[in-house]
Amino acid sequence: MSVPNHVVPSGEAAPATAVAPPPPGRNRKVHMTGRQKLVLTLLLGAQFMIAVDFSILNVALPVVGAGLGFSMANLRWIATAFAPAAAGFTLLFGRIADLVGRKRLFLGGMAVLGLSSALGGLATSPGMLLVARVLQGLATAAVTPAGLALLTTSFKEGPLREKALGLNGALMSAGFTAGAILGPRRGGAAAAR
Repeated sequence: MSVPNHVVPSGEAAPATAVAPPPPGRNRKVHMTGRQKLVLTLLLGAQFMIAVDFSILNVALPVVGAGLGFSMANLRWIATAFAPAAAGFTLLFGRIADLVGRKRLFLGGMAVLGLSSALGGLATSPGMLLVARVLQGLATAAVTPAGLALLTTSFKEGPLREKALGLNGALMSAGFTAGAILGPRRGGAAAAR
């Protein structure tokens, strides 16, 4: 099929330019429901909190460690206690979320994360802080896959899901940054008590 040529005032033929219409449904503005907004807010808040928990102590290690009696050689265990638990159990908790329910595992993990964060904040000994950090890592391993699954199932494929996943990544990054900024302030306050 050929595109007809049009005659321009100078008498030369110029090819016609055809603009293809946008695909159906792409021009429509898609809005979130109230429930989707609530789910998104809760899940993004949880992901932010997880990122803060991961990074908040890393920059405050010397202050927190000295306040609790950690030797310089053992300071690394404060950060290290969290990571293997979080990374090592994420796949297992993803499967558990499939079996017992994503929402149930997410809420249980958030409860454990809150309690273990409080335990870490109230720690009076190195052992107590390390136990709290391991529990925080395990809670993170439960919340992360369940939260991501809830996020993707709450939004059908398309612009809303893309927006939700983009916001999730942005809030995780903001949480890591906030933890690095708040760590020395919170660590100093904890050591002062």
